Amino acid sequence: MTKIFTLITVFLFSFNTTQEEVARWGQTGHRATGYIAEQFLTEKAAAEVDRILGGNSLAEVSTWMDEIRSDPDYRFMNPWHYCTIPEGMTYEEAGTPEEGDAVWAIKKMIEELESGELSAEQEAINLKVLVHLVGDIHQPLHAGNGTDRGGNDVRLQWFGDNSNLHRIWDSEMIDSRQHNGIELADFSMNDMDETLFEEWQSATVVDWAHESSALLNEVYDFEGDRLSYEYMFHNFDTVYLRIAQAGVRLAGVINNIYGE
Repeated sequence: MTKIFTLITVFLFSFNTTQEEVARWGQTGHRATGYIAEQFLTEKAAAEVDRILGGNSLAEVSTWMDEIRSDPDYRFMNPWHYCTIPEGMTYEEAGTPEEGDAVWAIKKMIEELESGELSAEQEAINLKVLVHLVGDIHQPLHAGNGTDRGGNDVRLQWFGDNSNLHRIWDSEMIDSRQHNGIELADFSMNDMDETLFEEWQSATVVDWAHESSALLNEVYDFEGDRLSYEYMFHNFDTVYLRIAQAGVRLAGVINNIYGE
């Protein structure tokens, strides 16, 4: 596929290494998802996004939901970053927790945006949450099995430094390749077949969660506690795929809400 992104500037991102990282793509992954989605918005949807976000891009607001995590007024959103699908169960069988989860919250954001009844401030918040959570749910460990906090309790060495499985997937594999957001978006889309886009966009939010859950066998396929090049070689195509799918699907959702 012809490259559709122009590298305008280089973004460098830092990553929080506390328990606040329990459920999030790294900033680079979220921004890449936003960049991809922007390329596939209809003209009308793009204009609506510009209006709602006051000229900010989807990539720029994609990390908002992480940035407000320490604000007590928004802590009710913390459980929305992930969902739990125990091994051998479907999402429907596991059920939605009382506090909500990523699947529930994405559906809620879409329904409320489609209603056209939100204030300007709430519409912007809903769109920011939607952008973030569509990215989150495509990170395999955001559909965890409920046994190790989405891989956070799996302590590992990544190229000799202390880490954990969730952090490796959120950011450290991407960091190790020194990708910035635009590069990650570009490389994720470089070999994607556009004939898949309709299939990707026709999948439901629950389907997205099941896809992530189905990838966990690959995610946990390693021996020992020291990971580096070999693990990245076997898994980085999955990172590219999930970033691409998240971006294309985000565009599809926004087009359905605001497009022709």
